Amino acid sequence: MDLQWDDLRIFLAVADAGSLSGAARRLKASQPTLSRRIAEMEYALGEPLFIRKNQGIALTKTGARLLPAAQGMAQWATEANRAVDAKNSAVSGRVRIAAVPAFAFDFLPPIAEKLKRKHPQITLEVLSGTERLNLARGEADIALRRYPSDDPDLITVDEVVVPIGAYASRDYARRLPARYDFRDLHWIAWAGELEMVSPNPEFAARIPDFRPAFTSDDYSVQVAACHAGVGAMILLKTSHRLKRPGELVELKLVLPTSLRAAISIICHKRMVDLPKVRTVVDLLRQEFADLRKSQGSS
Repeated sequence: MDLQWDDLRIFLAVADAGSLSGAARRLKASQPTLSRRIAEMEYALGEPLFIRKNQGIALTKTGARLLPAAQGMAQWATEANRAVDAKNSAVSGRVRIAAVPAFAFDFLPPIAEKLKRKHPQITLEVLSGTERLNLARGEADIALRRYPSDDPDLITVDEVVVPIGAYASRDYARRLPARYDFRDLHWIAWAGELEMVSPNPEFAARIPDFRPAFTSDDYSVQVAACHAGVGAMILLKTSHRLKRPGELVELKLVLPTSLRAAISIICHKRMVDLPKVRTVVDLLRQEFADLRKSQGSS
């Protein structure tokens, strides 16, 4: 069988995500389409590639044999794209940043605005999600992660701890008693497969029989609920948020030390000096420096 790269991309995405739904989100395709394409590959090979389970899928022996070769093809494809970029695109083109939803929502918008003013020829694409994208295979150019990388092929360019706070709408805050603590608040938190993502565990450890007032697997929906007065949520104290004080107010609440927002800029060592990527990395590092300066002066 003559395997096509598009088919192998789908195979890799499903293998990495462990589910068709996760791969569909990553590839921005429908789950039925991916299921059909995988079925077509399996029919052409005469062997199944995945075992369907109640909770996701797993590789068969045939799939496990195919995986290293597909990963190698992905790295070659990435290198080819980088070679073209390095030759034809000094400081222009698309730069993709993978970031968890909170970082994408609260940290990256001011970066995008600065980039548009200073380097309008660069297009920023933010890949927001909780799944870790593979930088070696070119699934993203830069990653903003909670922890530095221990992968020898990845470089932790910079890291910073962003202050966080508990926020709510002004009307919700007015209805709170004069003295309140964690138990008095209606918390907005993660739902479904993300229910163990921070700050849910910290809430559960602090509040007996913790039950959130509102949950969603979409961060922007959580923020919208907070604006609507449904309850309170943990947010980053970034310039993006602090410049809009009339929308949400910070609550007078001492947060547990286990709740922290550490951000690391991660980049593949073969990608970090590509001019368009370096331009975005430099802007991110400047934002980190400004954050450290503001914390030192406060």
